[in-house]
Amino acid sequence: MDSLIRIAPGALTIGRPLPWDVFDADGNVLLRQGYVIQTNTQLEQLFERGRFKPRKIERKKEKIQEDQRQRNPFADYADLLATLEATRNAITSEDPSAQKRLLGLARMLERTCQEAPDASLALVHLYSIGPTIHEQILFYGILCHFTAREFGLDEKRTSVLTAAALTANLALVPVADQLNASTRVLTDDQRAVIRKHPHRSIQALTSAGITNKLLLKIIAQHHEQADGSGYPEGLSGTDILPEAEILALSERYVAMITKRAYRNRMTITAARKLIATLGDGKVRPAIPRSLLQVLGEYPPGMLVRLDNNEVGVVTGRAVRARGPFVKAIFGPRGNRYSGTFERDTSVPEYNIQGAEEPEEMPSMDFSLLWGFRN
Repeated sequence: MDSLIRIAPGALTIGRPLPWDVFDADGNVLLRQGYVIQTNTQLEQLFERGRFKPRKIERKKEKIQEDQRQRNPFADYADLLATLEATRNAITSEDPSAQKRLLGLARMLERTCQEAPDASLALVHLYSIGPTIHEQILFYGILCHFTAREFGLDEKRTSVLTAAALTANLALVPVADQLNASTRVLTDDQRAVIRKHPHRSIQALTSAGITNKLLLKIIAQHHEQADGSGYPEGLSGTDILPEAEILALSERYVAMITKRAYRNRMTITAARKLIATLGDGKVRPAIPRSLLQVLGEYPPGMLVRLDNNEVGVVTGRAVRARGPFVKAIFGPRGNRYSGTFERDTSVPEYNIQGAEEPEEMPSMDFSLLWGFRN
């Protein structure tokens, strides 16, 4: 098939779910998105035989077309990442299309969150073990969207926050993956780059013609803290926008559950407990409460063990007196089910016994688990 291209070395990693379906040269599916590569031999075979479908965007030169398809976060994951990278490139190159691209990307992400909220939140947890900087930025946008709505921001302010989350770290992108992979203590130069990144991101945006005052103010303030200990201005209290605090908390949560070369990742359970302590003067207490409400006790994408000893993945948050909902993938004796079984964990037999948080996720067909047709 002409539309398929060979997978480049470095595009896939052992222990991480595949970001897209993998095909052979004839277009037959070899592995579904969500499969976890286990060995170097499997990895080499995929580089030798594997193909994937690259994103195709047909646009008129003068207009950025907005994709109006029904949203499936898993099928759209690679497209969202590619669109984010293209938007960043447009901004840094001062392309006249930069603002339209950013608005289109923010709308695309918000539509995805609105149409498939649990599946969108699941992306954050299914791909959190070792995400790239572009994946992390996408996660910030998802968490900001949901937390802002829970906090009570209106649609317009939420949309501006989503766009800010997608651009606040523009200046860090060239060095972020290198920093995350480093096992050494940060140098003074590296610390300076980190501290200056809000200002440099704002410079890039304004140079590209993106001058929304609220968006730029959110980015400028997202490392300030209510007790005055943040940077760059040492602002405190209500001088800091709630949007900036929501972005900061979203970044912090992703950092907690993300594996870095210089430290282990926190479990989702431990991260939630830490967030619950943050209403101590660092941020408005209602903001961590809003994020915790969005996540629920067991966020979508998290693995759990049930009272009947099955292990499954949380696919839906609790609704009224029912749930959370889990798709069981392992039987009580540890055997892998050939299919999946939905469990309402409000039923005593299927109560959640506790979290299962392995360093390597088991293989899953994400679209199938969440009921999307491939």
